[in-house]
Amino acid sequence: MSDFLDRMKAAAKADKKTIVLPEGEDPRTIEAAKKIVEEGLANLIILGDPAEIDVPGATVINPRTAERKEDYAAKFAELRAKKGVTLPEAREQMNDATYFGTMMVKMGDADGLVSGACHSTANTLRPALQILKTAPGTKLVSAFFIMCTKTPEYGENGTLLFADCGLNINPTADELSEVAIASADSWRAFMPGADPKVAMLSFSTMGSAKGDVPAKVQEAVQLANEKAPELALDGDLQLDAALVKSVAELKAPHSSVAGNANILVFPDLESGNIGYKLVQRFAGAEAYGPVLQGIAKPVNDLSRGCSADDIVGVVAITAVQAQMAE
Repeated sequence: MSDFLDRMKAAAKADKKTIVLPEGEDPRTIEAAKKIVEEGLANLIILGDPAEIDVPGATVINPRTAERKEDYAAKFAELRAKKGVTLPEAREQMNDATYFGTMMVKMGDADGLVSGACHSTANTLRPALQILKTAPGTKLVSAFFIMCTKTPEYGENGTLLFADCGLNINPTADELSEVAIASADSWRAFMPGADPKVAMLSFSTMGSAKGDVPAKVQEAVQLANEKAPELALDGDLQLDAALVKSVAELKAPHSSVAGNANILVFPDLESGNIGYKLVQRFAGAEAYGPVLQGIAKPVNDLSRGCSADDIVGVVAITAVQAQMAE
């Protein structure tokens, strides 16, 4: 287990938060829930049929018969009134465990939600955006992975942040700049004492190749530097120039980020998603996420290929996010 996850678990235990898991029907969720309760990482609420879920120490709620269902339905109808949602429609919507769980977070009955083991990102994100909305000052919701590798020479003793690997398909230059700045803020929150160093990735290093992608990344770098001039951020950089000091000295000798990056911002979702999975599968890295940044309260997605241990890790991260939100 990585030092990063050790720290997240220790922080979660020190100030336990209530986390809701809507996917009580998934065996990985149940396996993870037992570990979470055993380790004392969070107060757990599992959504599903209490007759079929046996996790001592966790609260199991069936959304269809829950005491608070009517309260949640009334509040949801109020929130979505401008979209024409009626109270009967809201009642029906509360039968959906992810919507019900998100309303628990909205109403203060839970501090955060983790879902996605058997649902798409859209199924997790849609209720969060409809109910919780974006955090103040946020222009874009994005997603990142904390990658804990076995190569201590890269990142912060082998730990790096990859973004956006789970949400925005083809971000514009301005959106890429927002992803970079938000990722730096997330890095500071999770990795105190280690300054963020952001590499904006491309197949080009400092304009060495032409094309739409390098041009977009170069514009994103300019915008990010204007918005956050204090941030160590550079690009466009190829991956090896971003991480390997000897390559950085050849390709980008004047960059303070090249060869030292701990945050990698990919030019699009395709490259980001492929990149994190390559590192996870070929290098045996621990991949925690996708962690959402920009939502008003902590809601985190899971990869549908996740393990029970992955769920445990994301619950610990979500609990720490809930602590930070106070």
